[in-house]
Amino acid sequence: MSVVFVPKRQRGKAQINQETIQRLLDENDQLVRCITEYMQKGRATDCVQYQQILHRNIVYLGTIADASTEIPPDNINPCETNTLAESTDTSEVTEQGD
Repeated sequence: MSVVFVPKRQRGKAQINQETIQRLLDENDQLVRCITEYMQKGRATDCVQYQQILHRNIVYLGTIADASTEIPPDNINPCETNTLAESTDTSEVTEQGD
């Protein structure tokens, strides 16, 4: 059973830590190997259940990653920030070769 599966009574109570994430990554590695092996043997229909578990794990990891990214403060407007081209003073550039 996937480590992502959590009974309804325990949902929202799980502690997400580096160990849990590493177990998911290890499980995903094993799932990919299993799927590859079945595909090489021509048993694509046997892969479906493993692909579903892999998909669920990847979505879960993506959700964790999205939730853990830092959101910039609301008072910073990306349109007002200076770009390199805007902040470069070109008045000192002179032509050479005349």
